[in-house]
Amino acid sequence: MMGELTAAEVEQVLRAEVLGHLGCIADGWPYVVPINYVYEGGSIYANGSEGMKLRAMREHPEVCFEVEQIRGMANWRTVIAQGRFEELLQDERERAIDILSMRLARIETSASARLVQQNDVYRREEFHRPVLFGIRVQSLSGRFELL
Repeated sequence: MMGELTAAEVEQVLRAEVLGHLGCIADGWPYVVPINYVYEGGSIYANGSEGMKLRAMREHPEVCFEVEQIRGMANWRTVIAQGRFEELLQDERERAIDILSMRLARIETSASARLVQQNDVYRREEFHRPVLFGIRVQSLSGRFELL
């Protein structure tokens, strides 16, 4: 059986996972990249280093975000969020560092995720500061298949 997730199920998927795929337009082409994230309060929070992803989102702030839970070919759930990229400044940046570091501290993380976990260093030092950003979600949809 295939179907649509309820709003509550969409929220559950977004809150349960920490890895999703960000879609944006870079140099006129679709560009999809995996990112670590936290979903809270209608926004997706993440961090990144200067590069193609951030350049693309700054040029074209309308983005898409996908999260999946795959147990098998006939047992999966996926959520698509459409929203607007916003680079976080000051208070929002500090809040994002806190929620990302609290959520990601409990799991084994990649080098890019560890950047935000070292929040005390980044609050004091200016070198290699990650760029923290939010995606203000404007629409959500979810699908599932279950046999």
